[in-house]
Amino acid sequence: MTDTNTITKRLENEVSLLERHVKMLKTIKENEPIGIIRLAELLGHPQHKVRYSLRILEQEGLIVPSPDGAVTTEKFDEFMKDIDRLLEDMEKAVNRLKIELKSP
Repeated sequence: MTDTNTITKRLENEVSLLERHVKMLKTIKENEPIGIIRLAELLGHPQHKVRYSLRILEQEGLIVPSPDGAVTTEKFDEFMKDIDRLLEDMEKAVNRLKIELKSP
């Protein structure tokens, strides 16, 4: 997909970032405690991107550092439910938008 529009490029970047954060959060949950190097290896992301995502997830209260690596908090399950609801709402909005684009 070629993006020439700033709006579409920003949307694509935000969705990609959300996808990375969610995959990382799930990987942390499945392997906790886990460090940056192992996360980077499992996810195939450079360490600087892993650090950034860890910082965001920690700011949101979804993970906490431990001496052995990152671990999830009690907010994990609710966050995953919220993301699921959000994605369902977004899917509906995308379908409405597709219909709008096809109408004369």
